[in-house]
Amino acid sequence: DFCLSRGLGDVYKRQVKKYDSSKRISSEDLTTILEALRLSASSINSQPWKFVVVESDSAKQRLHDTFANKHQFNQLHAKEASHTILFAYDPKFTKEKFVKRVDAEVASGHLPEAMRDSFMGAYAFAEANTDENGYNGAWTKAQVYLAFGNLLHTLARLGIASTPMEGVDADLIGELFSEELDGHVCEVALALGYADEEQDLSLIHI
Repeated sequence: DFCLSRGLGDVYKRQVKKYDSSKRISSEDLTTILEALRLSASSINSQPWKFVVVESDSAKQRLHDTFANKHQFNQLHAKEASHTILFAYDPKFTKEKFVKRVDAEVASGHLPEAMRDSFMGAYAFAEANTDENGYNGAWTKAQVYLAFGNLLHTLARLGIASTPMEGVDADLIGELFSEELDGHVCEVALALGYADEEQDLSLIHI
């Protein structure tokens, strides 16, 4: 298990300012990254999120274009990083959406059929954070950060560098990635790859 393969004293986190655009994350490591996201915890197993992986040159160009108006200090990462992941939350996580999560758990065998109705009561946690307009984005965004933290730990274990970016333009990302986001809101992204060793000296021992 990659999470247990190193002692804590051997783990390093790289928060990169300059990436080596010639180095790519392997398909094996990318599979591990996606699995870490899939298995991330969320309150009541709500999973009120979408993770958009920016990998192709055309997608990187779109991401680059989202920095047209602000946060240009992060713009270079759009093309130089091996991949960038957009973390997006559902601003209106309804009970109907939760039903789909619960039914999927029942279908997979993770939740006994007999417990379905009682588990539905867990939606009260979402209701407590939902306003009169059905907005519960503050709560769902918090769930996104659970996945974000889980992935940062995974990347450190894999020896892959990353750059957390709250310096993104949510409006332009929503416009240029509207099809992928499908109504979700992206206010944070994570660039990942390998540092340009000659131009980037950032290294944090964790």
